[in-house]
Amino acid sequence: MDIQGQIFGLTCSMAACAGGAWWFVRRFSQARHLLDTPTSKIRSAAQGYAEFYGVLHPQGEEQQRGPLTNTPCLWWRYKIEEEQRSSDNKGSSWRTVESGSSEALLQLDDSTGSCLIDPRGAQVRPLTREVWRGSERHPLGQAKTGWSAFFSGSGQYRYTEERLHAGQPLYAIGDFRSSGGGRQGLDLASAKGAVIREWKSDFSGLLQRFDSDRNGQLDEQEWNRVHLAATLEAEDRHRQQSTQPAQHHLAKPSEARPFILSCAGEDELVRSFYWQAAGAVVLCVLGAVATAWLLGVNRF
Repeated sequence: MDIQGQIFGLTCSMAACAGGAWWFVRRFSQARHLLDTPTSKIRSAAQGYAEFYGVLHPQGEEQQRGPLTNTPCLWWRYKIEEEQRSSDNKGSSWRTVESGSSEALLQLDDSTGSCLIDPRGAQVRPLTREVWRGSERHPLGQAKTGWSAFFSGSGQYRYTEERLHAGQPLYAIGDFRSSGGGRQGLDLASAKGAVIREWKSDFSGLLQRFDSDRNGQLDEQEWNRVHLAATLEAEDRHRQQSTQPAQHHLAKPSEARPFILSCAGEDELVRSFYWQAAGAVVLCVLGAVATAWLLGVNRF
């Protein structure tokens, strides 16, 4: 083996070892997060990282539509790939030419309440997934199934569309926050500061309200009245917000924790993560053995 081949082989084996180790840590950590987070009810869940089981419900009459099939749904993700043939026409590969996913809020209901989910940044594992082929960049009409798919199963483009539909079960884990319903405490200092900043953005209006001597400036006494009025305004806004019905939201955590939306349950997800972690261990060990062999047999 020449020196270039040795360097290439060593680089590949070390990359396999490092990649396998990283993937093992990632998947094993995700599995542990899922197992260590208890399932909560929406109405009584603690604020922070939480896990829920529920059913997807539409928020109104208007629904999303899959961009490739025009099928009504609550969430979608699609991909269009183009087949690239090798120069000798003996092999081919697929290149993604277009992709996207829905960012519309999802509504998850359980027996105690509703929660709005922001799917951005989530690992979404939907129940519905359709894959078919065609000769046009964008497919025409519904995905072909059955005999029609068999007879038209060729073409230089491959389409994939995944969807979430109303009535489907959903497992969700992420950062849970509630507002209204008297659940939020009042941080008076920050609330007052927000009111003052809002008033300062219209400084002429602020002067009109509190500049009693009309000299175009606010002296110390006038600023004291501003702070007193801002305190009363912040308290009044908090009282009004507390009377509103509680609203619950789930979104991507700020920490490096899993944010998963899946039609499969926790047990299936954890089993999948453990299998992937096991595969990563095998890859890491093979990479380490290959690296040791190359270093031992081929002296640089």
